[in-house]
Amino acid sequence: MAKILIAEDEMRIRKLIVDYLENENYSVIEAENGEKALQEFYLNGDINLVILDIMMPKKTGLEVLNEIRKESNIPVLILTALGSTEDEIRGLELGADDYITKPFKYKIFIARIKAALRRVQKTEDKYNIEGLNIDKNKREVKLNGEVLQLSPREYNLLLYLIENRNIALKRDNILDAVWGYDFYGDPRTIDTHIKLLRSKLGSVGDKIKTVRAVGYRFEVE
Repeated sequence: MAKILIAEDEMRIRKLIVDYLENENYSVIEAENGEKALQEFYLNGDINLVILDIMMPKKTGLEVLNEIRKESNIPVLILTALGSTEDEIRGLELGADDYITKPFKYKIFIARIKAALRRVQKTEDKYNIEGLNIDKNKREVKLNGEVLQLSPREYNLLLYLIENRNIALKRDNILDAVWGYDFYGDPRTIDTHIKLLRSKLGSVGDKIKTVRAVGYRFEVE
């Protein structure tokens, strides 16, 4: 049974979400503000997924997300009101796995929860590729024993490439997975980030292959 932490200051919405989750046989921990959410996160080491409202007292959802990402790569879903596009984008940039827009429908809400849990179940916690070591729990990347200083975007891009290694990934799919569904900038920003990643990864960077007219592939024998 997956354990889910829900942080939402509006009691009516929080109780509705709890009912939804318990109806699907999930174990639920409640927090009415951001500070309480962090306390519960640190107290409960077996939480499988976190749902964060953005606007909460004491600490916002984005502040809580930022703190969580310093410690863990646990799936985090952001709750957001209609029209808060900037907050949605910032949440994804900080490492949120997805966002749920209020008001939401039961079936769509549960489908997003299950999808996030499936993604983390299918992936490994650590990768070791020719001197490149990634520890997802620590959110740490090392090259030949030295810690690499990667931006959150570079880290998420590298992880996405590796978790889909030997697959030719379309630029649109990379944008959706790493930049978020609401990204309206230049798709060629991917090329810039790939160039930066290659330079930081040394010889391992050569494994990031350009697939002409498609996108990129992280090639591993």
